[in-house]
Amino acid sequence: MSNLAKRAVAATLGLGLAVGGIAAPASAQYRQTISNDTSKCSSGAGPAVWVTVNGIKSSSGRIRVQSYRGTETDWLESGRWINRIETSARAGSMSFCLPVPSAGAYGIAVRHDVNGNNKTDIRTDGGAMSNDPSINIFNLGKPSYKKTAFNVGKGVKSISVNMRYF
Repeated sequence: MSNLAKRAVAATLGLGLAVGGIAAPASAQYRQTISNDTSKCSSGAGPAVWVTVNGIKSSSGRIRVQSYRGTETDWLESGRWINRIETSARAGSMSFCLPVPSAGAYGIAVRHDVNGNNKTDIRTDGGAMSNDPSINIFNLGKPSYKKTAFNVGKGVKSISVNMRYF
């Protein structure tokens, strides 16, 4: 193939990618571990969720904040979280910025792994969810997406959640 032909093919492919784009694999829209970049929640930024977590009982262990689409098929389903921030816990309140892919319905789940063992220890670990739904023996800590979902527009949505410990 001549250099001219190679350049023509490259230009055609480049134009096709620029105009049509390549669809990201379905798995690319889930399971992104991100840093707590607060600039993504600054004025004029978005869409994103500014989450304030209140009532963190100790500075030991790790806090994990995850965003999910506010749908029955995604909410709290294994591997269906969009973005995750995980960091050292700090007693009291902590704030996190979670960008979301587009305007729509989302839910937030927070876990405080008090001893940092990456296991859920019912007697010591804490949790919180958007809209602070009740958690009881009947829903086993997994309230309906209808109780936890909230809408995010083009900007930054601020929410607060309250940690609960057993």
